[in-house]
Amino acid sequence: MSISALTHRVRVLAAPGDRHDEIFTPAALDFVGRLAAAFGERRQEVLKERRRQAIRIAAGAALDFPIATSAVRQDRAWRVAPPAPGLADRRVEVTGPPDRRMAVNALNSGAQVWMADFEDATAPTWDNVIGGQLTLLDAISRRIDFSTAEGREYRLGDRLATVMVRPRGWHLVEEHLEFDGRSVPASLVDFGLYFFHCAQRQINAGYGPYFYLPKLENRYEARLWNDVFVLAQELLGIPRGTVRATVLIETITAAFEMEEILYELREHSAGLNAGRWDYLFSLIKTFGHRTDFLLPDRAKVTMTAPFMRAYTELLVRTCHRRGAHAIGGMAAQVPGREPAAHEAALAKVRLDKEREAEDGFDGSWVAHPGLVPVCREVFDAVLGDRPHQLDRTRDDLEVTAAGLLSVRRVSGPPTPEGVRTNIAVALRYFDAWLRGQGAVTLDGLMEDAATAEIARVQIWQWLRHRVVDRETVERLLDDELAAFGAQYPWAALDEVRELFERTALASELPLFFTPDAYSRHLVRHAEVRS
Repeated sequence: MSISALTHRVRVLAAPGDRHDEIFTPAALDFVGRLAAAFGERRQEVLKERRRQAIRIAAGAALDFPIATSAVRQDRAWRVAPPAPGLADRRVEVTGPPDRRMAVNALNSGAQVWMADFEDATAPTWDNVIGGQLTLLDAISRRIDFSTAEGREYRLGDRLATVMVRPRGWHLVEEHLEFDGRSVPASLVDFGLYFFHCAQRQINAGYGPYFYLPKLENRYEARLWNDVFVLAQELLGIPRGTVRATVLIETITAAFEMEEILYELREHSAGLNAGRWDYLFSLIKTFGHRTDFLLPDRAKVTMTAPFMRAYTELLVRTCHRRGAHAIGGMAAQVPGREPAAHEAALAKVRLDKEREAEDGFDGSWVAHPGLVPVCREVFDAVLGDRPHQLDRTRDDLEVTAAGLLSVRRVSGPPTPEGVRTNIAVALRYFDAWLRGQGAVTLDGLMEDAATAEIARVQIWQWLRHRVVDRETVERLLDDELAAFGAQYPWAALDEVRELFERTALASELPLFFTPDAYSRHLVRHAEVRS
């Protein structure tokens, strides 16, 4: 790899930590610098396009399938690349943050895939970000075995899940790394460091560098990722097309460009995934100004709602007509110790996965290794010995723009309990996130940043349309903070309150809670070094 064209180097703006030198080698920093130099400005352009699109929709522009790309949708000949090694059978995928304990449990879980999540399930403290890179390096090198202080042993078994990595979205930066006087895009940090250290190791092991791409809003963002893959492979001498990526369709605008997203990534595509909470979060952000998009309690907006059915059915049809895997949504239940609650949780998971398998999905997500057996049993019953059901093209379906936007059929005001629950969940998650924990068990569910996002934007939407009054929300906020503080005296209540007020009670809705909260609370610039 030649780095002679670089006039700037990536600088680390944080104190060195244990084994950080294994990640921040000069060559690795130069590699990330090459990516930042090549794609930093294009990242800014795609973010500007997001803002332009939001302005157009707020001004009344209709959201529809793009006319400019109708030829891509109408051409039945093109297909994505065939499944890569380790990605043909994806009937169960387990997700979680890339910490050592989760890595061992997930890799040993019996799932086909472990999605190591640097995004929604990771609070991006510096230690978490670099610790996650070390976890992946150690796991792929099979040197991750460890014992806890209590004597519990964590050891890798013989049959391991295939690793896929979800980097942070395009909207985030890594303020601990600087290139050309600017923070490096977080996506390129997470992708670049993993790719540099682990791509060839994965190839040597018979797999490859595989990724999940979050928060994409259109085909231009998919094209940008494809160009990142092309350059990264070129710089490290890895054959073009070795990378595979699954895109999470978790924004309403991306739902109208599923085929275009697959097309842009086709030589590197591994399919699409349905992300429920982020999809609803995006719907509110996009149409929160309209009363006909007023959603009730989030618990009432199930995957059987007409507009959610349209979304998932279109995803399966789109994927299968292009030879791509369709991966279902998250089962967030955490198996409990009380038998009745445990069985009730498994019953909910079973029903959800039966719907997905019957609809044609090739696999699905679970948030806890304990859910792998029930998910596998459901998909085994449908797939049998087949690795997938790509042959089910679902040509019987016709999904329209109106169907994707038919929210009015489930719209309505919230219940008092729904308002209280959203406030309580947002506060409890914010506290955990500020303390560096991105995946949190709340009320029997494994929650991540997407949960906090949908909870706080629903409060904002209800206030905007005056189906809940501000006095009620502020009273409930006081009550929930007091109860939370009584249970956890060490909680940073002032910071939690401030974060909630900034992101849920402001007149203008912040697009994400994470960028500002990250800069205010998680960034620690202690030392500058090259």
